[in-house]
Amino acid sequence: MRLKREKHLTGNPLLNSQALHGGLISEDRRRLVEELRARGIQDERVLEAMALVPRERFLDRPFATRAYEDSALPIGEGQTISQPYTVAYQTQSLELKAGEKILEIGTGSGYQTAILAKMGMRVFTIERHVALLEAARKRLESLGFHRVISRAGDGTRGWPEYAPFDAILVTAGAPDVPESLAKQLSAEGGRMVIPVGGQRSQKMYLVKKKGEELSAKELADFAFVPLIGKEGWSV
Repeated sequence: MRLKREKHLTGNPLLNSQALHGGLISEDRRRLVEELRARGIQDERVLEAMALVPRERFLDRPFATRAYEDSALPIGEGQTISQPYTVAYQTQSLELKAGEKILEIGTGSGYQTAILAKMGMRVFTIERHVALLEAARKRLESLGFHRVISRAGDGTRGWPEYAPFDAILVTAGAPDVPESLAKQLSAEGGRMVIPVGGQRSQKMYLVKKKGEELSAKELADFAFVPLIGKEGWSV
């Protein structure tokens, strides 16, 4: 899909040092949150969710001790759990409001799903790998995230039965914006954050929809696993 591109504006916003509140926060998580704040993550709701969701619960035991490193880690099936900065960056970029309906493409470990649910979103999530989805469901249930709706399938086709969505968050690199996902965005200010580019590195885009008009703002460079599907990369 061809998009009208906006000029990317950069700047040095002042960081908000407001204290986190509520819940028991481990020192490792607190330290991670302060590192994210120092790197420009300013949305206190995102930071609080990341302080309260235990990332170690979304990793296999050999990697649990590395949960609060700012790095991607393997979760099986050739997939990874995104580094915390990436999770925070994508979430912040959507400028979410509590109660919005969010479609996540690529459930993976379920960590990003949990962050969205902790922020009060209505989360719908799709995962291509059945084994990963089943494991993610168990983790989410064990942590009390009972209202997440999930299914196995081709995420590039979206979930038309539940469309339109206020926001779509794509956790894998696409060759272009899938037409189906663009159609399923709300015409009243729907947003999508999606990495677009090659199979090894991509540029993050924030896509916005107003009526039938789409615009895309270039953000930063990232490296995601490929988005596999009919409107993504082939296997």
